[in-house]
Amino acid sequence: MVYRYESDEDAFLEYPKPGSALTGPGAATPPPAGPSPSRFPTPSLPPARPARPAGDAARAPAPPAPTPGRPAPPREPSPVPQPAPPVPQPVPAATARPTVPVPASPNARTGDVPDPQRTRHTDRRRGGRVWQTLIGGAAVLLLLSLTGLAVAALLDERATTPPAGQPTPQPTVEESVAPSGSDLDSRDTDQAALTAKEVFPAKSLVVTDGKAAYRVLKTQASADCASAATGEIADLLVRLGCNQVVRGTLRSPDGEHLLTAGLFNLTDVASAQRVRDRIRPLLDDRQGRFRGMKADDDTEAVEKAAARVGWQVRGHYVAYCLVTRADGERIPTDDATAREIMYDLIELHLNRGVLDRRAAGGTAGQPTDGPTEDSAGQRGSDD
Repeated sequence: MVYRYESDEDAFLEYPKPGSALTGPGAATPPPAGPSPSRFPTPSLPPARPARPAGDAARAPAPPAPTPGRPAPPREPSPVPQPAPPVPQPVPAATARPTVPVPASPNARTGDVPDPQRTRHTDRRRGGRVWQTLIGGAAVLLLLSLTGLAVAALLDERATTPPAGQPTPQPTVEESVAPSGSDLDSRDTDQAALTAKEVFPAKSLVVTDGKAAYRVLKTQASADCASAATGEIADLLVRLGCNQVVRGTLRSPDGEHLLTAGLFNLTDVASAQRVRDRIRPLLDDRQGRFRGMKADDDTEAVEKAAARVGWQVRGHYVAYCLVTRADGERIPTDDATAREIMYDLIELHLNRGVLDRRAAGGTAGQPTDGPTEDSAGQRGSDD
């Protein structure tokens, strides 16, 4: 080995002999072939040491100071800092809606760590989708049930509709029947006054189909009830509020009897019933009587002769009829013709005809009472 000292560079270089190997720390690889190297060849570097942790870098000994005449040893490369391991986040305390913490795992594609806030937002969106699914299912069930009801109603309507060509059954309408005298019990509910044309509308009166007619000779409507009676009967009518009498004189179909029949208009049904109950005792005691109304000289018997009298109450009306013989003779008690005449005029004409029509103006189908007429005989006129 040959040592050469270069004074101008103040360095001590070592050149090995050809064919000898350099030993020791200053050994270096021979320069590569090619152009002549620099006059100051690069010394060989020692082998790299293993990297130390960041914590041990502070305790590493300082590199030795360069020795004069020797090249400075190369510095060790700075260690590359390694990323710190992820610190686990603290788990929040349990709330009203506990959630199971899911460890954050990096996305396999992007390597990003999921955000917990974004995860909670995703959970809420999933919960909203669940509620939307439930509500949609309930709406579908409701729609199906309504559709089923509509189909059932349609099938029921088809089942109840008769086939074409068959008559459709008509509903049965029943008229309500009002109690007896519901509109005729008082003048407050039956305020229209009677008229002669209402009671005797024509010159002939047919009470039953197929039977001969009565001839109407004269009619009268008067506010003086006492003009149709005498004595206590006249006073009784006025005292109990009678304000109208409508009467007519007729000849029987056989021509052998004359009669006067009509209606007394009382205040109410109670006053009419009191008149009815007092008529017989007054007739029997000869304290008054009903007056017949003559139409001409040939009908004076109805005004003066002895007569058979009948009467009946309907509502606030008292219907009456007196029958005499046309020749003025006394009428016997068992005269069947006289009784038939009283029934025709009181029950069939005045009650079922005139008063039924009046009652039908307020109610439909009002029934009539059975024949409750009373009859008695009265003596003839004294004048």
